[in-house]
Amino acid sequence: MWLNFFLNTQLSSVRIKTTLAAACLLASSLLHASPLPHLSNFEPVGSGTMRFFGLRLYDATLWSPGGVWSANKPYALELAYARSFNGTAIVQRSIEEMRAQRPWPEATLARWEKDMRALFPDVKKGDRLIGVRQPGAGVTFYSGPLKLGQIDDETFAEAFFGIWLNPTTRAPDLRAQLLKLP
Repeated sequence: MWLNFFLNTQLSSVRIKTTLAAACLLASSLLHASPLPHLSNFEPVGSGTMRFFGLRLYDATLWSPGGVWSANKPYALELAYARSFNGTAIVQRSIEEMRAQRPWPEATLARWEKDMRALFPDVKKGDRLIGVRQPGAGVTFYSGPLKLGQIDDETFAEAFFGIWLNPTTRAPDLRAQLLKLP
Protein backbone atom coordinates (compact mmCIF):
# COMPACT_ATOMS: atom_id res chain seq x y z
CA MET A 1 0.00 0.00 0.00
CA TRP A 2 2.77 2.46 0.90
CA LEU A 3 4.62 1.42 -2.21
CA ASN A 4 1.59 2.28 -4.41
CA PHE A 5 1.20 5.64 -2.66
CA PHE A 6 4.91 6.38 -3.12
CA LEU A 7 4.90 5.39 -6.80
CA ASN A 8 1.74 7.39 -7.55
CA THR A 9 3.17 10.43 -5.77
CA GLN A 10 6.43 10.13 -7.73
CA LEU A 11 4.56 9.71 -11.03
CA SER A 12 2.39 12.73 -10.28
CA SER A 13 5.50 14.74 -9.49
CA VAL A 14 7.10 13.66 -12.78
CA ARG A 15 3.93 14.54 -14.70
CA ILE A 16 3.77 17.97 -13.08
CA LYS A 17 7.44 18.63 -13.81
CA THR A 18 7.06 17.47 -17.41
CA THR A 19 3.98 19.63 -17.92
CA LEU A 20 5.72 22.67 -16.40
CA ALA A 21 8.80 22.11 -18.56
CA ALA A 22 6.64 21.85 -21.69
CA ALA A 23 4.76 25.03 -20.75
CA CYS A 24 8.04 26.92 -20.21
CA LEU A 25 9.39 25.70 -23.55
CA LEU A 26 6.21 26.78 -25.32
CA ALA A 27 6.24 30.21 -23.66
CA SER A 28 9.89 30.67 -24.54
CA SER A 29 9.29 29.78 -28.18
CA LEU A 30 6.33 32.19 -28.35
CA LEU A 31 8.47 35.02 -27.02
CA HIS A 32 10.84 34.57 -29.95
CA ALA A 33 8.30 33.55 -32.61
CA SER A 34 8.76 35.35 -35.91
CA PRO A 35 6.34 38.18 -36.73
CA LEU A 36 4.81 36.28 -39.69
CA PRO A 37 4.47 32.55 -40.41
CA HIS A 38 6.38 32.71 -43.70
CA LEU A 39 9.36 34.32 -41.91
CA SER A 40 10.03 31.32 -39.69
CA ASN A 41 13.80 31.84 -39.63
CA PHE A 42 13.47 35.47 -38.49
CA GLU A 43 14.52 36.19 -34.92
CA PRO A 44 14.49 39.46 -32.99
CA VAL A 45 17.51 41.70 -33.43
CA GLY A 46 16.35 44.26 -30.88
CA SER A 47 13.30 46.11 -29.61
CA GLY A 48 12.31 49.34 -27.95
CA THR A 49 9.45 51.70 -27.24
CA MET A 50 8.60 54.92 -29.06
CA ARG A 51 7.39 57.60 -26.66
CA PHE A 52 6.18 61.14 -27.19
CA PHE A 53 6.28 63.38 -24.11
CA GLY A 54 6.38 60.24 -22.01
CA LEU A 55 3.33 58.65 -23.68
CA ARG A 56 3.93 55.20 -25.11
CA LEU A 57 3.00 55.22 -28.80
CA TYR A 58 4.20 51.78 -29.91
CA ASP A 59 6.70 49.03 -29.27
CA ALA A 60 9.04 48.30 -32.17
CA THR A 61 10.89 45.06 -32.90
CA LEU A 62 13.43 44.54 -35.66
CA TRP A 63 13.52 40.97 -37.04
CA SER A 64 15.99 39.28 -39.36
CA PRO A 65 17.18 35.81 -40.31
CA GLY A 66 19.08 34.41 -37.33
CA GLY A 67 18.64 37.71 -35.47
CA VAL A 68 21.54 39.33 -37.35
CA TRP A 69 20.61 42.54 -39.18
CA SER A 70 22.09 43.81 -42.43
CA ALA A 71 20.62 46.59 -44.56
CA ASN A 72 21.37 44.47 -47.64
CA LYS A 73 19.48 41.38 -46.44
CA PRO A 74 15.77 40.77 -45.73
CA TYR A 75 14.40 42.08 -42.44
CA ALA A 76 11.12 43.11 -40.87
CA LEU A 77 10.09 45.93 -38.57
CA GLU A 78 7.07 45.28 -36.39
CA LEU A 79 5.19 48.08 -34.64
CA ALA A 80 2.76 47.04 -31.88
CA TYR A 81 0.57 50.04 -31.15
CA ALA A 82 -0.18 51.17 -27.61
CA ARG A 83 -2.96 53.54 -28.69
CA SER A 84 -5.26 54.27 -31.60
CA PHE A 85 -4.11 56.23 -34.64
CA ASN A 86 -5.77 57.22 -37.86
CA GLY A 87 -4.06 55.68 -40.92
CA THR A 88 -3.80 59.12 -42.50
CA ALA A 89 -1.96 60.42 -39.43
CA ILE A 90 0.51 57.51 -39.66
CA VAL A 91 1.15 58.35 -43.32
CA GLN A 92 1.62 62.06 -42.60
CA ARG A 93 4.05 61.35 -39.76
CA SER A 94 5.98 58.92 -41.97
CA ILE A 95 6.34 61.58 -44.67
CA GLU A 96 7.50 64.15 -42.07
CA GLU A 97 10.13 61.72 -40.78
CA MET A 98 11.37 60.88 -44.29
CA ARG A 99 11.56 64.60 -45.14
CA ALA A 100 13.59 65.23 -41.97
CA GLN A 101 16.22 62.68 -43.03
CA ARG A 102 17.03 64.19 -46.40
CA PRO A 103 15.59 66.63 -48.94
CA TRP A 104 13.50 64.30 -51.11
CA PRO A 105 11.79 65.85 -54.16
CA GLU A 106 8.24 66.91 -53.29
CA ALA A 107 6.86 64.90 -56.24
CA THR A 108 8.51 61.77 -54.82
CA LEU A 109 7.09 62.42 -51.34
CA ALA A 110 3.63 63.01 -52.85
CA ARG A 111 3.80 59.67 -54.69
CA TRP A 112 4.92 57.86 -51.53
CA GLU A 113 2.17 59.52 -49.51
CA LYS A 114 -0.43 58.34 -52.05
CA ASP A 115 1.00 54.79 -51.99
CA MET A 116 0.97 54.62 -48.19
CA ARG A 117 -2.56 56.08 -47.92
CA ALA A 118 -3.76 53.20 -50.11
CA LEU A 119 -2.23 50.66 -47.69
CA PHE A 120 -2.10 51.95 -44.11
CA PRO A 121 -5.21 51.26 -42.02
CA ASP A 122 -6.40 52.97 -38.88
CA VAL A 123 -4.92 51.18 -35.86
CA LYS A 124 -6.09 50.65 -32.33
CA LYS A 125 -4.29 49.57 -29.18
CA GLY A 126 -2.82 46.10 -29.68
CA ASP A 127 -2.74 46.23 -33.51
CA ARG A 128 0.51 45.30 -35.24
CA LEU A 129 1.79 46.73 -38.49
CA ILE A 130 4.77 44.96 -40.05
CA GLY A 131 6.96 46.12 -42.90
CA VAL A 132 9.04 43.40 -44.56
CA ARG A 133 12.08 44.56 -46.49
CA GLN A 134 13.14 42.37 -49.38
CA PRO A 135 16.11 44.01 -51.13
CA GLY A 136 15.28 44.29 -54.80
CA ALA A 137 11.54 44.06 -54.14
CA GLY A 138 10.79 47.08 -51.92
CA VAL A 139 8.51 46.67 -48.91
CA THR A 140 5.51 44.46 -48.20
CA PHE A 141 3.18 45.65 -45.43
CA TYR A 142 1.05 43.53 -43.12
CA SER A 143 -1.55 44.24 -40.47
CA GLY A 144 -0.94 41.28 -38.21
CA PRO A 145 -0.88 38.30 -40.60
CA LEU A 146 -3.04 40.08 -43.23
CA LYS A 147 -1.07 41.32 -46.25
CA LEU A 148 -1.95 44.96 -46.97
CA GLY A 149 0.12 45.32 -50.13
CA GLN A 150 3.53 46.12 -51.48
CA ILE A 151 5.42 49.23 -52.55
CA ASP A 152 7.99 48.03 -55.06
CA ASP A 153 10.33 51.00 -54.84
CA GLU A 154 13.85 50.60 -53.45
CA THR A 155 14.22 54.30 -52.70
CA PHE A 156 10.95 54.29 -50.77
CA ALA A 157 12.12 51.24 -48.80
CA GLU A 158 15.37 53.00 -47.90
CA ALA A 159 13.53 56.15 -46.81
CA PHE A 160 10.76 54.34 -44.94
CA PHE A 161 13.00 52.08 -42.85
CA GLY A 162 15.38 55.02 -42.42
CA ILE A 163 12.77 56.54 -40.12
CA TRP A 164 14.02 54.06 -37.51
CA LEU A 165 17.31 52.67 -38.81
CA ASN A 166 19.14 55.56 -40.50
CA PRO A 167 21.91 57.13 -38.38
CA THR A 168 20.15 60.50 -38.88
CA THR A 169 16.86 59.27 -37.36
CA ARG A 170 15.08 61.60 -34.96
CA ALA A 171 14.77 58.61 -32.57
CA PRO A 172 18.42 57.67 -31.96
CA ASP A 173 17.71 55.85 -28.68
CA LEU A 174 15.12 53.61 -30.35
CA ARG A 175 17.52 52.96 -33.25
CA ALA A 176 20.21 51.91 -30.77
CA GLN A 177 17.77 49.50 -29.08
CA LEU A 178 16.60 48.03 -32.40
CA LEU A 179 20.14 47.49 -33.65
CA LYS A 180 21.56 46.55 -30.22
CA LEU A 181 24.14 49.31 -30.41
CA PRO A 182 26.23 50.23 -27.35
